[in-house]
Amino acid sequence: MAAGRAQVPSSEQAWLEDAQVFIQKTLCPAVKEPNVQLTPLVIDCVKTVWLSQGRNQGSTLPLSYSFVSVQDLKTHQRLPCCSHLSWSSSAYQAWAQEAGPNGNPLPREQLLLLGTLTDLSADLEQECRNGSLYVRDNTGVLSCELIDLDLSWLGHLFLFPRWSYLPPARWNSSGEGHLELWDAPVPVFPLTISPGPVTPIPVLYPESASCLLRLRNKLRGVQRNLAGSLVRLSALVKSKQKAYFILSLGRSHPAVTHVSIIVQVPAQLVWHRALRPGTAYVLTELRVSKIRGQRQHVWMTSQSSRLLLLKPECVQELELELEGPLLEADPKPLPMPSNSEDKKDPESLVRYSRLLSYSGAVTGVLNEPAGLYELDGQLGLCLAYQQFRGLRRVMRPGVCLQLQDVHLLQSVGGGTRRPVLAPCLRGAVLLQSFSRQKPGAHSSRQAYGASLYEQLVWERQLGLPLYLWATKALEELACKLCPHVLRHHQFLQHSSPGSPSLGLQLLAPTLDLLAPPGSPVRNAHNEILEEPHHCPLQKYTRLQTPSSFPTLATLKEEGQRKAWASFDPKALLPLPEASYLPSCQLNRRLAWSWLCLLPSAFCPAQVLLGVLVASSHKGCLQLRDQSGSLPCLLLAKHSQPLSDPRLIGCLVRAERFQLIVERDVRSSFPSWKELSMPGFIQKQQARVYVQFFLADALILPVPRPCLHSATPSTPQTDPTGPEGPHLGQSRLFLLCHKEALMKRNFCVPPGASPEVPKPALSFYVLGSWLGGTQRKEGTGWGLPEPQGNDDNDQKVHLIFFGSSVRWFEFLHPGQVYRLIAPGPATPMLFEKDGSSCISRRPLELAGCASCLTVQDNWTLELESSQDIQDVLDANKSLPESSLTDLLSDNFTDSLVSFSAEILSRTLCEPLVASLWMKLGNTGAMRRCVKLTVALETAECEFPPHLDVYIEDPHLPPSLGLLPGARVHFSQLEKRVSRSHNVYCCFRSSTYVQVLSFPPETTISIPLPHIYLAELLQGGQSPFQATASCHIVSVFSLQLFWSSARVDEPMTMFLWTLCTSPSVLRPIVLSFELERKPSKIVPLEPPRLQRFQCGELPFLTHVNPRLRLSCLSIRESEYSSSLGILASSC
Repeated sequence: MAAGRAQVPSSEQAWLEDAQVFIQKTLCPAVKEPNVQLTPLVIDCVKTVWLSQGRNQGSTLPLSYSFVSVQDLKTHQRLPCCSHLSWSSSAYQAWAQEAGPNGNPLPREQLLLLGTLTDLSADLEQECRNGSLYVRDNTGVLSCELIDLDLSWLGHLFLFPRWSYLPPARWNSSGEGHLELWDAPVPVFPLTISPGPVTPIPVLYPESASCLLRLRNKLRGVQRNLAGSLVRLSALVKSKQKAYFILSLGRSHPAVTHVSIIVQVPAQLVWHRALRPGTAYVLTELRVSKIRGQRQHVWMTSQSSRLLLLKPECVQELELELEGPLLEADPKPLPMPSNSEDKKDPESLVRYSRLLSYSGAVTGVLNEPAGLYELDGQLGLCLAYQQFRGLRRVMRPGVCLQLQDVHLLQSVGGGTRRPVLAPCLRGAVLLQSFSRQKPGAHSSRQAYGASLYEQLVWERQLGLPLYLWATKALEELACKLCPHVLRHHQFLQHSSPGSPSLGLQLLAPTLDLLAPPGSPVRNAHNEILEEPHHCPLQKYTRLQTPSSFPTLATLKEEGQRKAWASFDPKALLPLPEASYLPSCQLNRRLAWSWLCLLPSAFCPAQVLLGVLVASSHKGCLQLRDQSGSLPCLLLAKHSQPLSDPRLIGCLVRAERFQLIVERDVRSSFPSWKELSMPGFIQKQQARVYVQFFLADALILPVPRPCLHSATPSTPQTDPTGPEGPHLGQSRLFLLCHKEALMKRNFCVPPGASPEVPKPALSFYVLGSWLGGTQRKEGTGWGLPEPQGNDDNDQKVHLIFFGSSVRWFEFLHPGQVYRLIAPGPATPMLFEKDGSSCISRRPLELAGCASCLTVQDNWTLELESSQDIQDVLDANKSLPESSLTDLLSDNFTDSLVSFSAEILSRTLCEPLVASLWMKLGNTGAMRRCVKLTVALETAECEFPPHLDVYIEDPHLPPSLGLLPGARVHFSQLEKRVSRSHNVYCCFRSSTYVQVLSFPPETTISIPLPHIYLAELLQGGQSPFQATASCHIVSVFSLQLFWSSARVDEPMTMFLWTLCTSPSVLRPIVLSFELERKPSKIVPLEPPRLQRFQCGELPFLTHVNPRLRLSCLSIRESEYSSSLGILASSC
């Protein structure tokens, strides 16, 4: 013995010893005595496979291979791998090259895997079987997939010569890996071949079995054997009650008649993996049963039923003595797969899919959780209408599939261009070969959401076109919001009554419109058995893509592209008007223009989506997603501003919105003739933002733990700080007035840096304290602290700068807010009066007792309790100056407030240009914005018009100041020009509130037609109107030329033309008053003037001449008819 042991090389001896230890520990049954016979059987089995490659390796044992247990794979094997015991390195290289040039083949590991093949996941009852396969040893159980299963293998110990292992994905820490068994396993113990039956098995063929179903009352308790070729295999259906599948046997393939058999015994569900269409089988001891809730009777397996291959010599057809009519009855033939094109209903847009069989290879994974793949590089494959959870783990590029009874849908729309194959529950998806490639590195959005996608199919009952659009929309949404706003698994979580899915909530408005809830639930038995066949994939309608969810950056870019594509100087300046404008005025009129884009302007319609944040750098509201941010202007509804800061951090979805693109152009066109030459445009830039009503939007709160970087510079409105939810103090105040958001200079505090401080973006608020300081008590606020002097006016001046400017858009006069300071209580925190940022003199003039700087970590809440309702009602209306104050010469209060509609917006030169000229920098001269507005007043039939000028430092103007918008101006400075026109200017105390947006559709209202004499009666008259009149004389003529070659003869010709009789013909004049309506300079009284008529003098009162600005001149219909009459004479 010693000599024989010495002849064995030490390496082989060590390998054998390790093998023996492994076998005894991992494969032997858990008994006291070790199984001595098992070890040599396992070694012999390994040797046989190892030597089958036919080459002398220098050893009869695979010394480079080591044994691996199930537990070792699950614990230590973190990367995908494969093992091929009978292959050499060159054979593996050839195998790996077949993965394709772009494929990443599975790496090879030298591991030996043995285990028992079983359909039980553990030592459980038979009822727990669900048709899955497992490899088991003493250390654990691992699920597996096998191409061709022989039912006789179950329960036996095998060596698996070729296999691959795929561990769970990194994102799925709670999941388990699985095995892919490439070849037939090698049994360790010889398999016993069961002898054939002693006597032939009496069987019924499909024709007789179908007729026999009509004798169900006479066959109760009688069991029969059925034989035939497998012509149809349904999907494995798993419901809450039980799992089952249905197979159909026919006489031949394709069959003329067939009989369906339900298999629902748990131990028999594994048959689904062994059945292959076209193969003949015998199913024994079947019984006739009725499906609950159905009318038809079907054959069903019993606990003792067996599945056998049909051998003609082992069966004998059973002759039944049936009545004549039953034998003559013709059972329903099996519908043949259609080879024709998609049928179309001529009376509608409904299409009918084709039913066929197909074999192909997966070439791409489009959306794994949604069950979307690419076949052969040209077809789509959708497995969502089957329960494919077990199949999902093996689906990757390189997998070959055989699809039985699959639906082909073409031109489904919804953003999908390729034809799509989709099996319903009647069809089967069978594996033909595994993939040689490693699983791709899935992103998080490709890993989560399987249950949500199942919910779209099984609960929302979406058809395939709408389902494909929904999956694409969810991918767009995930790209917009994940992972910085939400984690992927939170966004794509399954929706339940207590925890609705955020992704499904965003799609709900569109889905409820196209597929209202309440559709009939799919009946699996009917879908598989009923003839003619009915399923969600049978009929469909091409879907016009309802909408898309672009990123904010894409929406902004598309808006800019459309704005500049539609920019046409000739369209902005009509030719009759532009031909008389000098170069400076022409370029000034082109300097600013705007474009309003509605969602319908895009194809498909765009849905606005983003997280609402308040910018601490610009003081405006923004929508943000992964791509960036987009400024926005929100109104709660008409004439009601947004005032609730709790909206910060919420997800906003809007289908109705206006995408505004303001175009700023710097040009040097010499005249109107060159307007079509883009070379004269020197610079162009755009400001893009959106505006919409909150009432038209869907507001969804985002879970607080998920908001970790959506608003990095925007503190939230939650007053709870790191100290905890029970620490903090607050105070209520009524906001009386808000000043403009602009850059201001602040005093440098003592000890600060000697550098000159730069102006900081800031705004001031004037308010009144309502009660004393309140401390946090639990989830509410305690009683206000008593004040020392109740009679003292508690006005306060609040300064917002730095990060606190983010509250600008939420603060509006007439509202009550709670100012919250987190952290431990600090005495006299809100009563401090020592801010050095503002002079004491303005505070004294405003009657303020204190000035308080709002800290960056302080927050605001809108207060709407019943206790302050009286205060809100008393301060609800906006301040309005009377028309008399606006248009009179009373300058005791030069600050006016009014609401108006913006009629036009143009750029002009600054009102005070001399200051800039003195600086000697004419190139730095800034522009001025002029708004022409129509006052909203009930005192006048025709609303007066005013000009409002906006200059630095109020440029650029705030969002929403567009023609057609209704705006409230508070504390504008009233001025009077030398021509006695009233106009207004912005100042630091000015507050602007947009009341409504420009109408989506502009209706052109004709100007009123009046007589010129009406303008002299002193009553109310329109600012713009038309009148029929005559031109009786020309007082002056001023010419602007773009060429210096025009000389005196041209001027003389024009003078002659103006004084000719042709100017006396009647015209229709559209005009506006050169002096806007005001009461500063009253109308001059009529003057007594002498006229001579022949030899007799006359005295009469003559009204002063009107000063009108011409808008347009056209021929009157009367003069045109006279011209036609004259030409005909």
